[in-house]
Amino acid sequence: MSSAPILEVRDLTVDYQTSRGAARAADRLTFDVHRGEFLGVVGESGCGKSTMLFAVARLLSHPAGITGGSVLFHGENLLTMAERRLNVLRWRDFAVVMQSAMNALNPITTIRAQFSDALIAHGRRSKTENETRCAEVMRLVGIDPVHLGSYPHQLSGGMRQRAMIAMALLFTPDLIIMDEPTSALDVVAQRSLMAQIKELQRQLGFAVLFVTHDMSLVSHFSDRLMVMYAGQIVEVGDTRSAFDRPAHPYSRGLLNAFPSIHGPRVELLGIPGSPPDLAEPGHGCRFAPRCPEVMARCADQEPELYPIAGAHARCLRHEPATAGKELA
Repeated sequence: MSSAPILEVRDLTVDYQTSRGAARAADRLTFDVHRGEFLGVVGESGCGKSTMLFAVARLLSHPAGITGGSVLFHGENLLTMAERRLNVLRWRDFAVVMQSAMNALNPITTIRAQFSDALIAHGRRSKTENETRCAEVMRLVGIDPVHLGSYPHQLSGGMRQRAMIAMALLFTPDLIIMDEPTSALDVVAQRSLMAQIKELQRQLGFAVLFVTHDMSLVSHFSDRLMVMYAGQIVEVGDTRSAFDRPAHPYSRGLLNAFPSIHGPRVELLGIPGSPPDLAEPGHGCRFAPRCPEVMARCADQEPELYPIAGAHARCLRHEPATAGKELA
């Protein structure tokens, strides 16, 4: 893996305008994605995962708006980039795979026509070249090119998602951003699709920024894991370490709510309470009202992302001045 990141997100902040004021759905997010890396992003519904992803790709629409930070892709800031330059980079250098392929694909146009539109928009003109490339990417994702003549409704859910991934691969981009691409699929189709993505990543070397709520998927397929809660990153680090030794109480709560098919049978534990109102998140640690390890000062002091054993966790128990000490 290259030491230089291809994507550098720094202090990315997104607000949604509501009748009660601004709700901060992404709060000063900072992370990197390296060439060939698979970064998984997990968290409860409403924690800001998809908002972050759409902000990175600059696909947000009203009432959401980016209010701070930068997103550097190969050193260029996507947030200040002119729309014309951004359109050149989309699909060619980075691509987005949406959550629901049935909604993302045009229902009245064949798969071939949609692929061709992207190819023509980025400079390919020969009909023969376009047809050859369309067939190539369909084979890459395990679909017979005969289905290029199909409409989206004529394909199964798994085939539609594979077709979306094939479209993302038309120009062999350096980064593919995926927003829960397996959420509408059964578990067998999920595993098949994820195995296909990992194999393509191995062959072509692109990086993946993968948003999901399914812990089992990231445990098997991601290199690094980023856990989000209430618009903030609460833990980020190596996936295996995060599962074996979760550093944040919220990460432990997510794992305790996730069934395992290995080891002794254990009772599943939920996380009591609910996430805070992002329009009024309050002071201190946002997870404090639900945290089984809460300390008195958690209610008033907001934690930073503190380094711990190769990872980073947003918990006052890992604050350098107090790490390892039991505080009331």
